[in-house]
Amino acid sequence: MVNLVESPKPILYGLMKLAGVIPYTVEIEPGTKINFWIPKETLKKTNKSNKNSDVKPKKPTKPAILFIHGFAAEGIVTWQFQVGSLAKKYSIYIPDLLFFGGSYSDKPDRSPAFQAHCLVKSLRILGVDEFVLVGFSYGGMVAFKIVEEYPEMVRAMVVSGSVLAMTDTISKSNLNRIGFKSSADLLLPTSVKGLKTLFALSVHRPMWFPNRLFKDYLEVMDTNRKEKAELLEGLVTSRNEDVTIPRLQQ
Repeated sequence: MVNLVESPKPILYGLMKLAGVIPYTVEIEPGTKINFWIPKETLKKTNKSNKNSDVKPKKPTKPAILFIHGFAAEGIVTWQFQVGSLAKKYSIYIPDLLFFGGSYSDKPDRSPAFQAHCLVKSLRILGVDEFVLVGFSYGGMVAFKIVEEYPEMVRAMVVSGSVLAMTDTISKSNLNRIGFKSSADLLLPTSVKGLKTLFALSVHRPMWFPNRLFKDYLEVMDTNRKEKAELLEGLVTSRNEDVTIPRLQQ
């Protein structure tokens, strides 16, 4: 049976290529790779190269923007409308975070700081040394780590639906208030009912969708479930730990 969430992706990918971005995989080191959508003009293939990964990207000529997605979907699905609006004037870079959309690492680190390190290392390989940073939800926490540890690379930043850090007490109180035992129960639902609850909490005005669509979305979300649950555990710090709140100039 056709998955209603997965099947439209070839059309989406074709539209994104027409808008000016193309897929590219960055291997940071053996065992760790990040899938990106990058500006088409930075990747000029020669006659001898059949794959994008065979060509080294050039430094962007337009101001660069890095878009970091949240837990709900991979990068290009989250930011597709921003590509159409901004690609003519800006160099758009959209990664899939580790364990989303084919990005992967065999390293045990599941912290936002490790995600930030991998993204920055990837951008340097892609020829990007300065950018505007945009993060949503979980991607916002990764964005805060980037600007904290690599401030010289971030010209400005926009973060939505996120926090600087999540302590165990705040996490538990918020989850108890909405009837969940853990972040994984909320953000990695296993039933249509759980997914509907997550969707209702995530949008301002919930829209009706058939149960078939929710079931297909659950299939898509089920990829790398173990690693994604570990990413959620890596977000929460003990209230006894010192949480550094950086003074952000961006």
